[in-house]
Amino acid sequence: MFCPQCGQERMSHATSFCSRCGFLLTGIAELLQTGGVIPIDASMQRSPVGSSPRKQGLKKGLFIFLLTFLVVPLIALISVALHLPPIGIAISSILLFVGGLLRMAYALMFESAISGQPTLEGNFINAHGMLDRQRMHPSSLPPQQSMPVSTYGPPQAGKWRDTSELQPTSVTESTTRLLDKDQ
Repeated sequence: MFCPQCGQERMSHATSFCSRCGFLLTGIAELLQTGGVIPIDASMQRSPVGSSPRKQGLKKGLFIFLLTFLVVPLIALISVALHLPPIGIAISSILLFVGGLLRMAYALMFESAISGQPTLEGNFINAHGMLDRQRMHPSSLPPQQSMPVSTYGPPQAGKWRDTSELQPTSVTESTTRLLDKDQ
């Protein structure tokens, strides 16, 4: 296999970097096997069949809400046994109870009810992967600058200046010419 960035032949399959340019070669073999198509993990990308992101969000929120009835009594037993102040009970009950309700409200208001749409986690993973791919290829051109290249080109025909035009003329030279006209 050859490095796609510099063309160096890979010496051994035990290495995961190019010996010349340092390009990461771990995913290149899978990419070549699929014919250049990036394999996407379907479980991370799409929600399960028949379950929309909204339903998944509601299930997660309900789980957090019901977790309140398990975690709060356990924290209460531990705090009574260790003679701790009841602040841990109050904090855990508020966080789990309100957190579960907020997760369910978020799912109802913002997540799609259509099955097969990417979930929030899938969107995050895709965006994170795109950022990683952009960091992996720093050889791409920078964005366009505000100064166009045409301003640095050679001057157009007829626009050449003589060097005498570039230097200011003397102030006394024009007054001397005025004196010469009167006589």
